[in-house]
Amino acid sequence: MITNFEIDKTLKILGVKKINEGTSTGSTNFSNGDIISSYSPVDGKLIGKIKTTTKEDYLKTREAAISAFKIWRTIPAPKRGEIVRQFGTVLREKKEALGKLVSYEMGKSYQEGLGEVQEMIDICDFAVGLSRQLHGFTMHSERSGHRMYEQYHPLGIVGIISAFNFPVAVWSWNTALAWVCGNVCIWKPSEKTPLCGIACQNIAAKVFKDNNLPEGISCLVTGNYNVGEMLTKDTQIPLISATGSTRMGKIVAQQVAGRLGKTLLELGGNNAIIVTPNADIKMTVIGAVFGAVGTAGQRCTSTRRLIIHERIYNQVKKALVDAYKQLRIGNPLDQNNHVGPLIDIDAVKMYQNALKKVKEEGGHIVVEGGVLSGKGYESGCYVKPAIAEAKPNFKIVQEETFAPILYLLKYTGDIQDAIAIQNNVAQGLSSAIMTNNLTEAESFLSVTGSDCGIANVNIGTSGAEIGGAFGGEKETGGGRESGSDAWKIYMRRQTNTINYTAELPLAQGITFNL
Repeated sequence: MITNFEIDKTLKILGVKKINEGTSTGSTNFSNGDIISSYSPVDGKLIGKIKTTTKEDYLKTREAAISAFKIWRTIPAPKRGEIVRQFGTVLREKKEALGKLVSYEMGKSYQEGLGEVQEMIDICDFAVGLSRQLHGFTMHSERSGHRMYEQYHPLGIVGIISAFNFPVAVWSWNTALAWVCGNVCIWKPSEKTPLCGIACQNIAAKVFKDNNLPEGISCLVTGNYNVGEMLTKDTQIPLISATGSTRMGKIVAQQVAGRLGKTLLELGGNNAIIVTPNADIKMTVIGAVFGAVGTAGQRCTSTRRLIIHERIYNQVKKALVDAYKQLRIGNPLDQNNHVGPLIDIDAVKMYQNALKKVKEEGGHIVVEGGVLSGKGYESGCYVKPAIAEAKPNFKIVQEETFAPILYLLKYTGDIQDAIAIQNNVAQGLSSAIMTNNLTEAESFLSVTGSDCGIANVNIGTSGAEIGGAFGGEKETGGGRESGSDAWKIYMRRQTNTINYTAELPLAQGITFNL
């Protein structure tokens, strides 16, 4: 388990200055605003304090980014990829320390913290390969003596607004691709996990400095939603990538659309696993439990709903109840524990309110929840994972609650009935089906199947591989990050036509006798 001495050592390794009460942990790019504190949900202790970004600081940061872009965009993409490779190498060296900070500041298990840093490393590897594959297309012109093709150019500054639940990985998904595409980035990390942001910024800044490149290629601004608004309202930032709640995403979308900017939105999820009579029960329980309680239910891909056929409903319910009895809740840096704390007291209140609402709507609590207290739970952020029997139309079931609450829903017909229940929510991020029946699996993946951006067979809703594009539909936002051709969102598309003749044929056969 972690000690204060280890935290001091961890911060030092990551270049985050240890603070005394009332001082700053170190600079972002330019930071002279109010001081905010970061407390660990693990033990409630103060980790550090930082100065937030003022409007004047923001303008200086933006100018540094604009200046850096003029240099960075002219460097060949494979050479930009080499810089990203070096960034990934440093992440490998600092994986243990950064993973520990992620765990301590956010509250996820140490293994998940290490896994998040590994995602950063993986996306760097992906981006390095991508740097030699930023391809366009050539097509035949209808005019003889002409060549027509399409190519992609960098946008400029990419603004990144990230959430607390993945305080480093999601930033890297965006920035690694944005960098190899020739963009520079300004990042506003969550005000709930600012030290993770400073640590990443320190690592990136050193890599750029060691290569005699401007540090403005990677910029950091800190603070609450007011700082985020500086990004979303800035006409000089063509793309805003924002991760967070649907409510937040709607505000960002309106502000950026109002200036005709582009958005990449990764918002709420209300993810379900369909369990058919042809499911492997053991696999189902493993997938459902990890999906529901991993990161204390604070993943956008966390399993919220389990849609179970009536024939096996009681069997699955019993297996889940037995599994929940084995869960160990406590300090996430102790690898014997399965569930860590929620991010803060506000999240605890949201959890309690959701359990209250499901009871008021007529639901039945199968595994009781509650807030833990006493030794080891001094932060007040530890809660018991809960299971509730509910109906699909319950208002609380239609909402996303960022907490370890799993709703059991029963279906009685065929696979299409289960799919209808799954799709009948506003969100559309991740989905899964547990079945060994080929027809059910293919129906789930067909055009009349899951309406989510992610649809899995015989694995849960939680987690994603770097190679696939990550994102969802409906109120999840519709954006795509990480693998596949997600890189194109960070580029502007240009069609080019070259006339290599001595004549100028005009469109629609128009002629000018000049």
